[in-house]
Amino acid sequence: MITEYLETLKKRAQQSGGFSYRERSEQFRPDATAWATLALTIHNAGEVDVQHARSRLAAEQMADGRVAISSDHPEAFWPTSLAILAWHKSPPHRESQQRAVHFLLETTGYHSQQKANAPVAHDTGIKGWPWIADTHSWVEPTALGIIALRVTGNSGHQRVDEARRMLMDRQISSGGWNYGNTGVFGQELHPMAATTGIALAGLEDLASRSEVEVSLKYLKSSIDTLHTPQSLGWGLLGLSAWEERPAEASTLISECLKRQEQFGAYDTQSLSLLLVAWVASEGLIHKIAETNKVHYG
Repeated sequence: MITEYLETLKKRAQQSGGFSYRERSEQFRPDATAWATLALTIHNAGEVDVQHARSRLAAEQMADGRVAISSDHPEAFWPTSLAILAWHKSPPHRESQQRAVHFLLETTGYHSQQKANAPVAHDTGIKGWPWIADTHSWVEPTALGIIALRVTGNSGHQRVDEARRMLMDRQISSGGWNYGNTGVFGQELHPMAATTGIALAGLEDLASRSEVEVSLKYLKSSIDTLHTPQSLGWGLLGLSAWEERPAEASTLISECLKRQEQFGAYDTQSLSLLLVAWVASEGLIHKIAETNKVHYG
């Protein structure tokens, strides 16, 4: 079944390089391209497509190192972290990766000193990364930034440490993370599985277990109820990073993949995420490192 879906993924490769966001689409998407590259690399499938895709990402990279969602929207630079992962340990794309890493290290969201009467409960002054330039930092792009910097040997950089503090500040006291707030006007907000999973994936070995135990408990209690690819995929990656991968993980992924028969084909990112979660039994960061040892020694 996994081989079948890897072939489905490869069919979305474009002749000009890169991957489309959906099947039967001709539009190049950098996020879809990075995710497909990551999935195919981890499964050791489609080397030609992978190298072509990496080169297309490099061709789309802007002068300052960012990789935007499109050339028409350079402010939406959140795919930069994904491109860093896609280029990792590829000698022809080392320079592109280094420029992207430099961009991440020099870029942050909009932040201000926390006010006593602020409607939001989190510390607005701790820096992470935003989805779009000149906006506030949020959980998902910050966690992706941490992952990208860690796999490229920047775990000790102060930006990683501050981003870690930002994620911990955004953790909801009852467990989990949402898009980035903990409470608004005195009301604690609800967590979401996907953002909880991605935060836990980024915090592997950066936080103590006691600091995230309440969030692991939330995610473990929710995983059997997750039926969408983003929530299930990131949920499994988050638990796997903390040695809490459920025994039925493969069954859950199989059932999620089969739901395409009822609801239609998943987008490239979602399909790739499930394929990555299938084999990343010790977490995303560990799997990327392990894969590179296999491919590059």
